[in-house]
Amino acid sequence: MSIEAANWAYAEDFIAEDRVLLEARDVADELGCAPVLPGAGRAMQVLARTMRAATAVEIGTGAAVSTTYLLRGMAPTGVVTSIDVEPEHHKAARRTLTAAGFAPERARLITGRALDVLPRLTDAGYDIVFIDARKSEYPAYLEHAMRLLKPGGLLLMDNALWHGRVADPAQRDQDTTAVRETLRTVREDERLTPALLTAGDGLLAAVKG
Repeated sequence: MSIEAANWAYAEDFIAEDRVLLEARDVADELGCAPVLPGAGRAMQVLARTMRAATAVEIGTGAAVSTTYLLRGMAPTGVVTSIDVEPEHHKAARRTLTAAGFAPERARLITGRALDVLPRLTDAGYDIVFIDARKSEYPAYLEHAMRLLKPGGLLLMDNALWHGRVADPAQRDQDTTAVRETLRTVREDERLTPALLTAGDGLLAAVKG
């Protein structure tokens, strides 16, 4: 194992996940979801806590691994609006959030295609927008995120390195190209102050304004 790989593995294992998250990962595997990895999830929790986030939009719920990380970092009355196209994902997510001890009103779960739901959400109404759904739609999600974020709000995007494919110019499939395009747009947008973290499968964090 290379030094880089050993460092990554050590960082991912640095904070052990509890029973709630481990069980949610098992459920996600059964559902065919790929949840945020531990390092990225804990980074999201730390960032949410640092900014005392009260409102968040999550694009892609899965079994609520990332939802749990967000809510654990947010203000005690913070609410996550989480969108997923699969009703079964939201059933599993609700079980995870109940097991984690969150009151039902802490998570607003909306079943539907994200690009149909996002236009109905309030402009400049959210402290955090987290993107973790269909990779080919990342550029469109970013457009909505910029509208939804408050000044000083935080954009988060999982799979920003997309299994090592983004950094390889020879990889030109639709998903990789879409992620790469989104990163380039964020980097060039003067309204955003971005950082690309190697936690998990790559976590993009960018502050608006």
